[in-house]
Amino acid sequence: MDLKDAILSLLEEREPGKTICPSEAARRAAGEGAWRPLMKPVRQAGRELAAEGRIEVTKKGKPVDAETVKGVIRYRLKGPGNV
Repeated sequence: MDLKDAILSLLEEREPGKTICPSEAARRAAGEGAWRPLMKPVRQAGRELAAEGRIEVTKKGKPVDAETVKGVIRYRLKGPGNV
């Protein structure tokens, strides 16, 4: 599964405004395989989706710059109601 598709499909399954952890996307993309090696590529896919305006990258519930953020992050769909 494409990493961007994994991120977007998980987010679309959630209630509006809810987030996912990048590791969830890595697990989905890996299927039965090892997911940890996918973490850097998933974070890159998340940065690309954020640059395209499709998702927000958050830290402690607040939007952050996807290009400079370090540490634990989450993703949510960009749209009305996401503060």
